[in-house]
Amino acid sequence: MTEPLPISSKAGYALELTVFACGALVMIYEIIGSRIVSPFIGTSTYVWTSLIGVILAALSLGYWLGGRLADRRPDIRILASVIFLAGGGVSVTILFKDIVLSFIAAGNVGLEIKSVIAAILLFAPASILLGFVTPFAVKLKTLSLDDTGKMVGRIYALSTIGSIVGTFAAGFILIPFAGSTRTLYLIAGTLFFLSLLLAPFAISRANTAIITIFAFGIGANELSALYLRQSTGLHDIDTEYSRVQVFQTVEPKSGRKIQVLKIDPFFVQSAVYLDGNEIVFDYIRYYHLVKHFKPDHTRSLMIGGAGYTFPRDFLAKYGESRIDVVEIDPKMTDIATRFFRLESDPRMTIVHQDGRVFLNHADSEKYDAVFMDAFGSLFSVPYQLTTVEAVRHISRILKDDGVVIFNLGSAITGEGSRFLQAEFATYKAIFPNVYLFKVNSDYTDESLQNLVIVASKSTDKISLNNSDPDLAHLLSHIYSKEIPAGLPILTDDLAPVEHYNSIAQNLTNQ
Repeated sequence: MTEPLPISSKAGYALELTVFACGALVMIYEIIGSRIVSPFIGTSTYVWTSLIGVILAALSLGYWLGGRLADRRPDIRILASVIFLAGGGVSVTILFKDIVLSFIAAGNVGLEIKSVIAAILLFAPASILLGFVTPFAVKLKTLSLDDTGKMVGRIYALSTIGSIVGTFAAGFILIPFAGSTRTLYLIAGTLFFLSLLLAPFAISRANTAIITIFAFGIGANELSALYLRQSTGLHDIDTEYSRVQVFQTVEPKSGRKIQVLKIDPFFVQSAVYLDGNEIVFDYIRYYHLVKHFKPDHTRSLMIGGAGYTFPRDFLAKYGESRIDVVEIDPKMTDIATRFFRLESDPRMTIVHQDGRVFLNHADSEKYDAVFMDAFGSLFSVPYQLTTVEAVRHISRILKDDGVVIFNLGSAITGEGSRFLQAEFATYKAIFPNVYLFKVNSDYTDESLQNLVIVASKSTDKISLNNSDPDLAHLLSHIYSKEIPAGLPILTDDLAPVEHYNSIAQNLTNQ
């Protein structure tokens, strides 16, 4: 076994700085990974599980390989080369991420498999190389058996503290202020710098190729972003909670230009016509069923703002009524103001808070109506807003004859209907009158689609007839068949919402 050569104090400090920095970069790389894949396969639990599991496995392999290499060749120049190669691995991610993710997203496999493949192809190679750092540093810093425990503890402490710093830096600074792609530039550039810090730079074909890939990756991403911004008005915005894409396109039915907002690879969350204020999406119109189920409403609550399409329509059509809008993401409100014509109004109060937290603390019997329009990835409602505990709070804050109107995505029958079955049963456990409306009557019951649940707190039988032709049209879309039953209601303890929606999404893509 080759013993490590003594290293100078200056080199020792550089090595410890490298351990700290690489610990931070690993965590930043992992967190940024979810934002890189989100436009293609979403940001569901499956994506996070795959990223964490694959990167941990890659690091473990790197620890093993790095330890073996350190025993054979305990040379700081070897470690510098490995770190330089890790920067090259991140550069490959920068250059090819969109191409790789496009192919993966188009594959006819389940989301779970797509997530694992994406994590392996894009994030495993650099993570394996970053795993070399800690065992190599231990070998280089351990000069005798007498201080092995102290030195190993010091190295792992530095790496762990770096991981903590990287975690907070990614979430609090880099994602909201630098963005996901530019953070990848920072990761690769920092790795190149650390490599140079440990050992002098040697010009070689391999090193030149890596730097070229890095430069091409930056150039390709920046030019692509510039082209999309000029051709479609695309704005790719990282917020504290999601990656938001705003761009212009054409509405297929009318041929009119619209501005849309997306946080999900499969569906658009909000849209407005560029030449008018009419509603673009049909499901929004179903919130106006409040005029039928609670015609005397004066105070309403909406959970989920996004582009604030319905709140603006509400204010325009109900001149004496007030609405409170709960939107978890403050930057989403800024985006709505900038791109979706949101303006302040004394009859609208905006609260930046998680919808469930707001429900937990809202005053009882305060609202005439609650409009639910909160979505995450996979056309999925955040689970904490779907459970029986959340529905109890909705009932509690409604007046005696109040109504909740809830937009969700699911099939009605078949394997893809599990979310609807569970959610419908959950609402029926709390509300005496629960109805289901099918937004698009052309869709088959087995198709993933927009559905609207209307639940009234009134114990009286409610007529579904109305002389207003617009309301009569909406009411005619009631689903009169029996909703399949059998699944348990959703609870805070067990609410597999993403699992149910993943099944529906996988069936849709087959």
